Amino acid sequence: MCFEDETGQGLRPPHGRSWSRRGHRPQVRVHGGRHGSRVSVAGMVCYRPGERSRLIYRLHHYHRRTGERAAFTLKEYKRMLQAAHQQLPGGKIVLVWDNLGIHHATAMRTFIDAHADWLTVFYLPPYAPELNPAESVWSLLKRSMANFLATDLDHLTQVIKHRLKVIQHHPEVINGCLQPTGLTLTTTPAINN
Repeated sequence: MCFEDETGQGLRPPHGRSWSRRGHRPQVRVHGGRHGSRVSVAGMVCYRPGERSRLIYRLHHYHRRTGERAAFTLKEYKRMLQAAHQQLPGGKIVLVWDNLGIHHATAMRTFIDAHADWLTVFYLPPYAPELNPAESVWSLLKRSMANFLATDLDHLTQVIKHRLKVIQHHPEVINGCLQPTGLTLTTTPAINN
């Protein structure tokens, strides 16, 4: 079972707590406007009872160039799903994701239908991020980058990749992201009266 979600980070660091000498407010000077270049991340946290939990992700860079797409394209989503199909034991995927417009696009529906032998898709209810463990992964990522100052988009990309790789190498952290959702991977048999 895989849960998919997206996040993004610009050159301005996420807010976080810091420290400084008493009476001196800490200041971090940053470059980049509010709507500047950014790195978007689409990721899937994947769980299977008895197997190691996984984080599979892809990055998308937005440089604010004319005609450049700011968000992930259909092609990028397809590549990520096909990569997950190759990487996961057994290759069958039950995908749970939100109601982003591109997730409901006709071309995406055609792709899902064409791969029904290994891909089953469910949609989360609207406004229910608390049911998606990928949200906790993004929270960990953002918290680890609080007050971090990236010099440019390449530097930001390196840091994001490094922090996500750390999470990938700790499946117990990925398992911990499932707990706050209240969801479990075990099923109990129904009791017939």
